[in-house]
Amino acid sequence: MPLKPFQSDGTLHPIATGEGLRRNAVRGAGASIAGSAGSFILGIGSVIVLARLLTPADFGIVTMVTTFSLLFRSFGLNGFTELIMQREEITHALTSNLFWIELGIGIALTLVFAASGPLLASFYHSPAVAEAAAGISLTIGFGCLGWIHVGLLQRAMRFRTTATISLIAYVLYVIVAITLAKEGWQYWALVWASVTQSLVTSVGAWLMCRWVPSWPRRAAGTGAGVKFAINVYAHFAFSYSTRNTDNLLVGWRYGARSLGFYKKAYDLFVLPETQLLSPLTGVVVSALSRVAADRDQFRRYFLKIVSVLALVGIGVGVDFALVGKDLIRLLLGPGWGEAGRIFALFGPGIGVMLLYNTHGWVHLSIGRPERWFRWGLLEFACTASLFLVALHWGPAGVALAWTTSYFLLMFPGMWYAGKPIGLGVGSIMNVIWKFFVASSVAGFATLFVMRFLPAYAALPGAAAAFLRMVTASLLFLGLYIVGISVLHGGLDPLKETGTLLYEMLPLSSVRRATAKATEGRDAITGAEHSRETYQESQFVAVSGEIRTKE
Repeated sequence: MPLKPFQSDGTLHPIATGEGLRRNAVRGAGASIAGSAGSFILGIGSVIVLARLLTPADFGIVTMVTTFSLLFRSFGLNGFTELIMQREEITHALTSNLFWIELGIGIALTLVFAASGPLLASFYHSPAVAEAAAGISLTIGFGCLGWIHVGLLQRAMRFRTTATISLIAYVLYVIVAITLAKEGWQYWALVWASVTQSLVTSVGAWLMCRWVPSWPRRAAGTGAGVKFAINVYAHFAFSYSTRNTDNLLVGWRYGARSLGFYKKAYDLFVLPETQLLSPLTGVVVSALSRVAADRDQFRRYFLKIVSVLALVGIGVGVDFALVGKDLIRLLLGPGWGEAGRIFALFGPGIGVMLLYNTHGWVHLSIGRPERWFRWGLLEFACTASLFLVALHWGPAGVALAWTTSYFLLMFPGMWYAGKPIGLGVGSIMNVIWKFFVASSVAGFATLFVMRFLPAYAALPGAAAAFLRMVTASLLFLGLYIVGISVLHGGLDPLKETGTLLYEMLPLSSVRRATAKATEGRDAITGAEHSRETYQESQFVAVSGEIRTKE
């Protein structure tokens, strides 16, 4: 059902605390990951189709434009949504002021970006870039209409709702992109698909968050809130610049075709982050913000999350490094072999990337975005310098620079983020080192075994690529589980992760509610306070059903 975030007096409806907070956070994580998994399946299907309908140059042209447009489009998404989730108290008046500030800046950015098309075309030496920029600029304005509503939904722990909105928007993106590509619209298929996705996301947020902003007026906290949002966005801007300097340099130096190959390899590189980390960010920041005053509880929550990410993320990263070439061959076809060679240099950094990027959760949840911004400056300087040095060796050299940067920055970044709250690097190391060792040994052992099958490894065609992927992945998974079992003295990490995944499922909440109701009915007979016990059990059952429906 749609959310009505504010009470009649203009204050937010109360949210859960304690065990209720943990339960809502776990369910929210499950909904977010489920929605992300749906987008992943759709994305794989669309990649398979679009890679055969469009050329690397078409993807390259759109990437040249989105290298800049996504920075503007994210204004509000990165800043105001975190403010709404993190702030202890927020009112209807303050939220309205934030909406109008964001919308005004968003419209200005839309017009500026549309007018900048000729400059981008001149920089990239491609007239098509100017036309694509004019179309893509619409995503900035449409996006700014809905980010405040998304933030309100996330604060209320309606992550199932936001995941559904994102999934529907992506479904329509895929439909528009494939339909227009089949009609020969070339790169315009991707442009109009992006515009559709942005518009649908905002419309969905308004439909599911029944809140209409009032006209702006003086409200306590507006200045402080804008300052918080600016610090968050400033960090995002530098982080985004770090993540897109590679596209800028490769496109400028080597052209749209080389950028198309590089971008597909990079998309596979960040796939674990988009499917694991991004869906969890809103859930984790909301939950950790509620316990930031209790340092011990904060550390327990954070380290538990890091443990699960290390188990899954490091394993996925090593497996992708093993099968990445065949995966790209299978998905994109034989004409994308260069992307597979580039990805081989991205692979080793996947697990480290996932763990490193959790440092932002700490900065945001303890309300210290200015420290996150300062760290972003150092991150940009380090990574951009590596890009400039590696550019001489082409897109492959830039890919290796990415991997190197994450290994250099991970532990200093964790130390700096955790310092204000006493979260030391040592405690994080104790959680993750065994997963690193187990995955490394399993990865090298898998590679060694596969090398003993030279005829099998050299078989051509998509069927052979699929067979190699399945064989290598199953072998690695078996060895990885053995390594975890040996180093941890059992399968406790796998059991804990399995329990957490079970709790994320909506079905598990139904079963808990039913079990409690049954216990209550059994307690009626022979109890001294049978009537009171029965009423309490019914209340628990009904509450569980309501929470499940939400």
